[in-house]
Amino acid sequence: MAGLLYHVFSSSALVSLGLYHLICTTKNHLKSPRDYSARPYHPLPCGPLRLRHLQLYLLILCLLLTFAHQTLVSSESDPLLKGRTPVHRFTSLQSAAVLFLFLVLSLALLLSESTPLLPPLPPDLFFGVASALFFLHYSVSSASASVQTSDLQAECDRVSAGVSALSSVLCLVLACNPRLFVADAGLASSLCLQGLWVLQTGLSLHVDAFIPEGCHKLLDVVSGVEGSTKCDLEDSKLRAVAILDLVFVVHVLFVLLILMVTYTAVAKTLGIGGIRGFGSYEVLPTVDLNHNHIQMKAMSGTQA
Repeated sequence: MAGLLYHVFSSSALVSLGLYHLICTTKNHLKSPRDYSARPYHPLPCGPLRLRHLQLYLLILCLLLTFAHQTLVSSESDPLLKGRTPVHRFTSLQSAAVLFLFLVLSLALLLSESTPLLPPLPPDLFFGVASALFFLHYSVSSASASVQTSDLQAECDRVSAGVSALSSVLCLVLACNPRLFVADAGLASSLCLQGLWVLQTGLSLHVDAFIPEGCHKLLDVVSGVEGSTKCDLEDSKLRAVAILDLVFVVHVLFVLLILMVTYTAVAKTLGIGGIRGFGSYEVLPTVDLNHNHIQMKAMSGTQA
C-alpha cells in the first residue's frame, strides 16, 4: 500500500507541474508570439512576493520527499535473495542521487529568483543543466530495467527511461533556441506523460486488478521491491509487455488531448480564436475594370 501511495504522490506532482507549465507557456505565447521565450518557471501572477514562488516551494518539498523515499528504499531487504540486494541498493541510490541533483537545481533557481545570494540563472543555462539531469535519469532507469528481476517493473522502467530521454532532448533544444514554443509545450507534455506513467507503474505493480493475466505478485514480498511481480510463462511475459506498450500509447493520446484542450481553453480565455473568415477578413485587391475594358477593345480592334 505504501508503494502505491508513493506512486500516486509522485504522479500528482509531475502532472500538476507539467499542466501548470503548459498553461503558462501557452498563455505567454498567445499573448505575444513575437516576444515569446521559454522560461525555467512561471511565478504566480499576483499575491505577496513569497507566495509568487509557491510552485518552487512545492517542487522542492516533493523532491525532498521522493529523495528520502528512495534513500530509505535502498536499505530495504529483498526476501527473494535472502538479505539485502546489492543491485537493488545501488539502483535505488542512483535514483536518489539524480533526485538530489534536481533538488539542487530547484534550490539554485529559487535562491537566484528570490534572494541576492545567487545571480539570475540564464534560461539557456538552466535548460542545459536540466537536459543533463534528465539524461542521467534516463541512464539510471535504463540500467535499472536491464538488471531488474521483475518482468513488469523492467518494462515500466524501460518506458520511463524513454520519456526521460525525450525530456532531455527537448531541454537541449530549448537551451539552443528558447523561442521555440513547440519544444516548450512538448517539455510540459512530457512531464505530464511521465506523471501518468508513474501512476500506471504503481497500478501495474501493486493493484491486482491491473496486473496482466499470467503474472502475479509473490506472496513472500511485502514491501514490493524488485522481483515482487513475476510472469509464469514466457508467453505471459510477452503478453504483459505488449499490454503495457498499448497502455503507454493510450497515455500518449491522452496527453495529446490535454495539450489540445489546454491550448483551446487558454485561447478562448484570452479572446483569441474563432472561425477563420468570419472573425476577420482581408481586403481584396481592387480590380481596375476600366483598364481591362480598354484592353479588350484594343484587342477587338486589332483582330478586326
